[in-house]
Amino acid sequence: MTSEGIPPAIGIDMGMSHSCVGVCRHQDKFEIIPNERGYPDTSSYVAFTPTECLTGDRAYHQVTTNPANTVYEMQRLVGRRFNDPEIQKLIKRWPFKVIKGTYGLPKVVVEYKCKQKEYSAEEISSMLLVHLKNLAKSYIGTTVKDVVITVPLYFNDSQRQATKVAAHLAGLDVLQIIDKPVAAAIAYGLHMKTSDTNVLLFDLDYSTFDVSVITTDENGKLTVKATGGDTHFGGIDLLEIMVDHFVKEFNKKNQMEMDITGNLRALNRLQVGILSAIGALVSNTETTISIESLYKEIDFSTRITRNKFEYMSKSFFRKCIETLESFLRDAKINNTDVDDIVLIGQWTMIPKLQQLLREFFNVNELFKSINAVEVVAHGATIHAASLIREKSEKEKTLPTLSLPNIVPLSLGVDAHDGVFSVIIPRNTPIPAEKEQIYFTTYDNQTSIPFNVYQGERSRAKDNKWLGEFEVAVSPAPKGKSKAKVVFSVDADGTLNCWVKEFTTGLKNKIIIDNDKHKLSDEEIKKILKDAEKYKLEDREYIKIMRVRNVLEEYIYNVRRKMKTIGGTDKTRLHAEEIKKMETAIEAANEYIDGNQELADVDEYKKVQNQLQKLCVSVIAQLV
Repeated sequence: MTSEGIPPAIGIDMGMSHSCVGVCRHQDKFEIIPNERGYPDTSSYVAFTPTECLTGDRAYHQVTTNPANTVYEMQRLVGRRFNDPEIQKLIKRWPFKVIKGTYGLPKVVVEYKCKQKEYSAEEISSMLLVHLKNLAKSYIGTTVKDVVITVPLYFNDSQRQATKVAAHLAGLDVLQIIDKPVAAAIAYGLHMKTSDTNVLLFDLDYSTFDVSVITTDENGKLTVKATGGDTHFGGIDLLEIMVDHFVKEFNKKNQMEMDITGNLRALNRLQVGILSAIGALVSNTETTISIESLYKEIDFSTRITRNKFEYMSKSFFRKCIETLESFLRDAKINNTDVDDIVLIGQWTMIPKLQQLLREFFNVNELFKSINAVEVVAHGATIHAASLIREKSEKEKTLPTLSLPNIVPLSLGVDAHDGVFSVIIPRNTPIPAEKEQIYFTTYDNQTSIPFNVYQGERSRAKDNKWLGEFEVAVSPAPKGKSKAKVVFSVDADGTLNCWVKEFTTGLKNKIIIDNDKHKLSDEEIKKILKDAEKYKLEDREYIKIMRVRNVLEEYIYNVRRKMKTIGGTDKTRLHAEEIKKMETAIEAANEYIDGNQELADVDEYKKVQNQLQKLCVSVIAQLV
């Protein structure tokens, strides 16, 4: 706790290549937490070895010696599907293996403790978050729980939800997910401006280049006006230019027979030396790259001036400015419309790039007083402190209430398709009574069975089974007969389930005793944790079941249409066409039956589109 009795506020900048964490322990006193080596940023890498799982900078050093089991760039993978074209491109260049997991979600495959393991991107991200959480805990001496996490502006809802899942798996409570440029704007107090302002945020990271314009108004509201850039361009491109130059220099000095191009360890050591030199040239006009025994016990040493570095890097700087020009042109924003420029990312510290930006916007000053590596985490921490302060003030003013008993886990049924249909949601105060209507799912159905479950997973069988009952219904075409299911939980927590069929009025009822099925607090916590862990899989499962049900409904309707075609009409259709349609319908049915678990949304849609093209062309001949 802080001296004001408010818990410390934590802000985390989850970067593609590096991450940074900040803390606010006292009123308006913000600190960036150093990692084990004293640096403000930590490598966003996780590596697996025969004996342990490494995270952060220790994992980064496994890249050359253990590439297949060193995982990075998980922000590109979270919340996305395996068949995503972008993911397929990335898989081809990543040294680690990515496979198609349950419901079409990607899984990373590694060797860990001599066994093959599969992890989701969210699980890998959670390992990194645990590392950052432990850094914060060691630094401030107290448990870390509440946090604000930043993500790229272009993240969609699934990617943001996936980030929350990763945080939950790491034992963190997410106060809010905010965009990186918004966090940087907050760090400079732009949310406190009382005038209309256009702020350009120039974010050049190791592997991404993001540009955005945020507007402020008299009320301090920050609004994203435009965003762009290149998610596959960054400092790594500059590093490759430098590495290529010095590899040629080394080969030339050593008469080419000492070519180091294929030696990953030598190239990695050269990269480290170049990165150090680039950092030194930020504040010095010249420096030395010196590496002992770079290759076959041959040392490498060379001096490089800032002017030479800028000349070598001119194509990189040109690409930065061209991308910026393209962004402003697409956003229909003139460079004269930009009031302030905020620099984000270590590569924006390069003096030449800052000079080009000042010339491009014709300004004297750039917002760079806060370290560009730390600025996003700084803003996230400020925002976290604000949210925690608001939360604490509200708790002080709230009266003490005697909370009613609640339903600890959702209650519902699996009516027919394996999906958990919730009738009474979790946290509903008891006593409670709710109802749902269910329909028959095939022609001439004579009864509707109901299995009762308790839990938070989307798939019924992943929850706790409580019992079953059924009701007789009048035989009729699919969807014509229906029944009302009522769940009632009394003050003692006993669940009464009863069902009534509408046409005949037939009823059935079961009572599920609370004492028999009551779960312990630990069991409830585990169920909730599992629900959060598999949240993305469950969401994907629901999507799959929806398109699968749509396909089944289409097949059913086509078959009904074929039955209504009279003998005279059928003579108007070629027998081969009828046979072709019947074969296609049967193939679609077999596909459904044979892919209950692994088919994904796109595959079901593809089957339906192919079936529709064929059936529509045949049936249209009757119109």
